[in-house]
Amino acid sequence: MTKEIIESALMNVTYPGFTKDIVGFGFVKDINIAGSVVTVTIDITSSAPEVAQQIKDEATVELKKVGVTNATVSVNAPKMPRESSSKGKNIAPHVKNFIMVSSGKGGVGKSTTSVNLAIALAMQGQKVGLLDADIYGPNIPRMMGLEGVKPEIEGNKVLPLKAYGVEVMSMGSLMEDGQSLIWRGSMIMKAIEQFLRDILWSELDCLVIDMPPGTGDAQLTLAQSVPVTIGLTVTTPQMVALDDSRRSLDMFKKLNIPLGGIIENMSGFIAPDTGVEYDIFGRGTTEPVAKEFGTKILSEIPIEPSIRTGGDTGKPIVYFAPESETAKRYMKAAEELWAQVVEINEDGGVDNDAIQPTTPPGVSACSTGGASTTAAASTSTQSSGGSCGCS
Repeated sequence: MTKEIIESALMNVTYPGFTKDIVGFGFVKDINIAGSVVTVTIDITSSAPEVAQQIKDEATVELKKVGVTNATVSVNAPKMPRESSSKGKNIAPHVKNFIMVSSGKGGVGKSTTSVNLAIALAMQGQKVGLLDADIYGPNIPRMMGLEGVKPEIEGNKVLPLKAYGVEVMSMGSLMEDGQSLIWRGSMIMKAIEQFLRDILWSELDCLVIDMPPGTGDAQLTLAQSVPVTIGLTVTTPQMVALDDSRRSLDMFKKLNIPLGGIIENMSGFIAPDTGVEYDIFGRGTTEPVAKEFGTKILSEIPIEPSIRTGGDTGKPIVYFAPESETAKRYMKAAEELWAQVVEINEDGGVDNDAIQPTTPPGVSACSTGGASTTAAASTSTQSSGGSCGCS
């Protein structure tokens, strides 16, 4: 009996919810062979006891198939996370935590970040949903390999699509390719609410929400509809991007959303032939912004050709190239982000009561001359009439 034979057998054990095996994920940490006794140690990222038991049972079966008669399979799993303790209005109570991914401007890699973080969280054992709330630029279906796939309807609800262990919904999955949306603010606000209320999401540990660029109606509506557990901003090292990132970070503070950190995309270029990293867009520009807002750089994601290829072909780098430097950084960022989510819940969670509209039902905030406003959000949308967004 050899280690190679054992590893080959364990390659037949797929991680529950995925099509990838536990060896490919790097979960098999130790194989010890002592005569007829084989001991295998497996470290998984899911805290669900049924996942650990399924892996242990299947691994034992596969080892017996190759002639191992005395096998000990140890599966190490993290402790069960604490339930969300957030309060306030929540139109999607079956989702425990909401992660808002935002950016001050477009073109900084926000959707790529959302996709890879969502898959990384799922690979680490969370039950994850990914909502593409970028109404005008819904790119998530292509990036998740779901281009052209239409969701099914169950009753008056829409079933989310599934890919790479993640539940997915996007406006791009509901409309024809190339169709433009010319919507006013009120229509965007209604769409955000329907994405939360009318999609038949499972009991999710977290919903990663890819927001439109900027600080407008979509962000305000989301924060008023559900208690957003944590928010993170995506930027690039250039000052023109960082100027807008400050507005995004300021929005989080005004909406009482805890800051999870900053993802700096295009942070250097990794040459595919040598693996050497070059700082082609500068370095150190994001750190002062992070300090200014009392947060941190969650990760510096380099330019790597496989990121572009993965996004265009629906093969996200964190899943298809887990040994790449970029994938490792996304995985580490997901671990740190989830640790913050757990800490926030242990400290009492979040509450969105303070940012709810105070205008009486049936009365437009515009007609009140600005007397009834949304406590913290009126300044974030810079509207003179309150939470309606008009000016």
